[in-house]
Amino acid sequence: MKLRFSRPTIPGILFYPRAVFRISSAERTLCLTFDDGPHPSSTPQLLDILDEAGVKAVFFCSGSQAQKYPELVNTIKLHGHVVGNHGHDHLNGWTTGLKEYCADVHKAAAFTSDSLFRPPYGRLLPCQYRRVSRSFTIVFWDIMPFDYDARFGADRSFRLLSRSIRPGSVIVLHDTPDSSCRLFLRDFIRQSVERGFRFELLPENI
Repeated sequence: MKLRFSRPTIPGILFYPRAVFRISSAERTLCLTFDDGPHPSSTPQLLDILDEAGVKAVFFCSGSQAQKYPELVNTIKLHGHVVGNHGHDHLNGWTTGLKEYCADVHKAAAFTSDSLFRPPYGRLLPCQYRRVSRSFTIVFWDIMPFDYDARFGADRSFRLLSRSIRPGSVIVLHDTPDSSCRLFLRDFIRQSVERGFRFELLPENI
């Protein structure tokens, strides 16, 4: 059985002391984020769902996808959402050298963001962290419901997400055609609001 961690491990948090895992707030606030887009098959659907609910989110876009679909990046911004940097070629930090990794992040900045960065796979060596954090706020997550994995299933992802949220949770979902999040996002937002949560963007002073 594959070992899965829906939350970051304690050692991971200690390795990246200035990175964002949760919003520092005692209030019932949640932040939705979407990785790996944009994509013409998924991004418009996500934007429609978020617009219907009046919710804003952070889209951590891959530089290669943003370069391919610049009109979608502009649409995300026009809808009031924030675009973040997810690297250009979705490199695994654990298997990529410092110089190559940092060059990939800065290459993506031209098409995404030069201030917010989320490491692909959440994998980042301490030396990469120190270098990248000089220019970027590094954002990880508090909850990963595995919506990218068809074998996990939409219902299971929804249940995991619903029982795991807590004040300040930064939630990572995926803006890809294979992600199941579009199947449960409406219900998750509605249910969370009914439970007294509200959705907000990352604070400017993180």
